Amino acid sequence: MADVARHAGVSVKTVSNVLSGYPYIRDTTRARVLAAVDELGYEINVTARIFRSGRSGVVGLAVPELGQPYFGELADEILAAGREHDLQVLIQPTGFTREGELAALKEPRRGLIDGLIFSPAALVQADEHLLEGLGYPLVLLGEQMFSPHVDHVTMRNVEGARAATDLLLDDGRRRIAVVGMLHAETAGTSALRFRGYREALEARGIEVDPRLLGWADAGWHRAEGARAMADVLDSGAGVDGVVAFNDALAIGAMYELQVRGLAIPHDVGVVGFDDIGDALFSVPTLTTVDPGRREIARVAVDLLRRRVQERLGPGAEREAPVLHVAGMRLVERESTARRTA
Repeated sequence: MADVARHAGVSVKTVSNVLSGYPYIRDTTRARVLAAVDELGYEINVTARIFRSGRSGVVGLAVPELGQPYFGELADEILAAGREHDLQVLIQPTGFTREGELAALKEPRRGLIDGLIFSPAALVQADEHLLEGLGYPLVLLGEQMFSPHVDHVTMRNVEGARAATDLLLDDGRRRIAVVGMLHAETAGTSALRFRGYREALEARGIEVDPRLLGWADAGWHRAEGARAMADVLDSGAGVDGVVAFNDALAIGAMYELQVRGLAIPHDVGVVGFDDIGDALFSVPTLTTVDPGRREIARVAVDLLRRRVQERLGPGAEREAPVLHVAGMRLVERESTARRTA
């Protein structure tokens, strides 16, 4: 790296920033560094870095899939947070499978990853013991598992879903469907968001109508949102509001509603969850819950960095595991424009 810096006429730190993908580098400087890299045939020697510093500068991120917009955008935020600290992030999609998640937990043991940010979907609370004694720093994301032995960054699922439902109730809507139910899940994101929905209804003296439950066992994607919405409409229950457990489901539900001739928000108000980029460009634009994705990413990276540094510090006392719950906010857009003055 020092040879590349001399050849390009820049500092070693600038070379490091270019190779780590740091965005705030002049195009001319970046081009000069990359040309020097090509001319000298430079490659990062991760093994040498480990021997020299005791760390690789690479952290892992294991998420269920990148095709689901929330996880793709979360990965982008974690990559950005990593670049700010000269960290490279190795992303491993686990495919919503137990096998994939167990493989992800084993990956850092090969010695090329300093620690892991892990978002399980298939492992359950009974698997908590698998998170202990891993031999490397771990930061847990999501709601599928909790452990007092590892750092955990999560979101306000119950509060977010309740706020979404209250928004529709405040507008006089009473036949509110929920899209994203999972038959197999008794804990986790879907169960928590359903709890928020149910609590909002119960606070107004409204019972949950089973016909208004939209099931999405095949995944939280647009197609499942449309299919679940179709099932609810075909039940004859009558719908004037929809709370979807993520934005992809909400966009699919809006498609089905409009195909059936229902106007959004005049006939049916729709609220999603996650505030993905598509929410701002759907027609109509989608009201949604922002769960604090950027905060989740930055806190997770910061916690992992601190744990890696603790391991390298001789005799350093380890801080107690942290449970961080990110802030949330309701982002109101066209899909819930108020019907009442």
